[in-house]
Amino acid sequence: MAEMKEISPNAPVADKLLNWVDNRFPLSKLFKEHMSEYYAPKNFNFWYIFGSLALLVLVIQIVTGIFLVMHYKPDAALAFGSVEYIMRDVPWGWLVRYMHSTGASAFFVVVYLHMFRGLIYGSYRKPRELVWIFGCAIFLCLMAEAFMGYLLPWGQMSYWGAQVIVNLFAAIPFVGPDLALLIRGDYVVGDATLNRFFSFHVIAVPLVLLGLVAAHIIALHEVGSNNPDGVEIKGPNAPKDAQGHPLDGVPFHPYYSVHDIYAVSLFLMVFSAIIFFAPEFGGYFLEYNNFIPADPLKTPAHIAPVWYFTPYYSMLRAITSEMMYALIACVLGAAVFSVVKLKMPTMLKAIVLGAAVAITAMMLAIDAKFWGVLVMGGAVVILFFLPWLDNCEVKSIRYRPDWHKYMYGIFVINFVVLAYLGVQPPSSIGERVSQVGTLFYFGFFLLMPWWSRLGQTKPVPTRVTFAAH
Repeated sequence: MAEMKEISPNAPVADKLLNWVDNRFPLSKLFKEHMSEYYAPKNFNFWYIFGSLALLVLVIQIVTGIFLVMHYKPDAALAFGSVEYIMRDVPWGWLVRYMHSTGASAFFVVVYLHMFRGLIYGSYRKPRELVWIFGCAIFLCLMAEAFMGYLLPWGQMSYWGAQVIVNLFAAIPFVGPDLALLIRGDYVVGDATLNRFFSFHVIAVPLVLLGLVAAHIIALHEVGSNNPDGVEIKGPNAPKDAQGHPLDGVPFHPYYSVHDIYAVSLFLMVFSAIIFFAPEFGGYFLEYNNFIPADPLKTPAHIAPVWYFTPYYSMLRAITSEMMYALIACVLGAAVFSVVKLKMPTMLKAIVLGAAVAITAMMLAIDAKFWGVLVMGGAVVILFFLPWLDNCEVKSIRYRPDWHKYMYGIFVINFVVLAYLGVQPPSSIGERVSQVGTLFYFGFFLLMPWWSRLGQTKPVPTRVTFAAH
């Protein structure tokens, strides 16, 4: 048992209360470890605000979700009407609903930007591999949460979007039909599906999400934050003052807490402007078809997921029977290249070629729809392996060869183009572009062990570069 701290009888009431709490719960200790005595690099820039903004949006989603659940009815016959009731009759219900729907899109905006910052500054590199893995797990969890929440308004796009996505699981060999039936709880998307998705959206997934967020922050504070230079400020060779504090760091509070308050203020201005003036955001945040009650007998002319899923939906649609031949050529080409160019035992070469032939046979035997599902899932799963794919000598884009910046720039443009094509109705030109985009997306990561080593890196400074402003 820890020794109880004593305090002067003449101390202010607030100090006495804090001392009483500290003797029973490490409140001050936690504040010091994670805020006032947590030293962060002093050269943080604009890109380092999105982690705090993601935490803010998470709180907004939880709070608004609690108020929505008070009036929402998870019943196929009543769900759409209950959302209309919230919008029209519940005091300030329209505001809470729009905060929640806009918050869903805002969450993905800040998370995508947060992940991009990690990508360009090498925040996934040693010793932050686990921080990155927890972050990718949060992203995966967030996608599940958004997908399940998307069904709840029980509009036309909610219903048919869920119908399309759930039916994709049926493409999995052997277990697919049973798995799709288990997810739906019925032979079609209906009341059982709505109840399943509601329970996961409101209870199960948020609990996992909160646990992963806590693990992400704890892991980050254990190894320390990265910075735009990719220089470790807390390593054994990093300069420190007499108290052992890094000379290139500043306490998170008050320096970055004030910095984040400024960012939060700007974010809330934009967030509020969208809520009050453009909550549907031209049909991207709330599709117009979703203001029509779900009708199992009337299929919309064009079914597409919400904008933040569309890059992966484009990849799914890109995998056609014709595309399978291109993928087979890539698999066989990679196997031949490995055998010819890489030094490996003869037995290993035989195994590589045998595996390539087996994969080719599977790709020809199994329907392209399954491989589309596999590609869509693989596009997210491959992010988990990024710490072991990047072999560049330096972390930050600042000190990599200049052409690396163009590579990352093309990657972002490609991702945006895939997102745009995922919203559009299918077309022959769009199909070809999405196929090229899909190959580039996976090539970017799978060939990273090779291309990340190319070129001459710039000298990395021993201390962070910082100019007071």
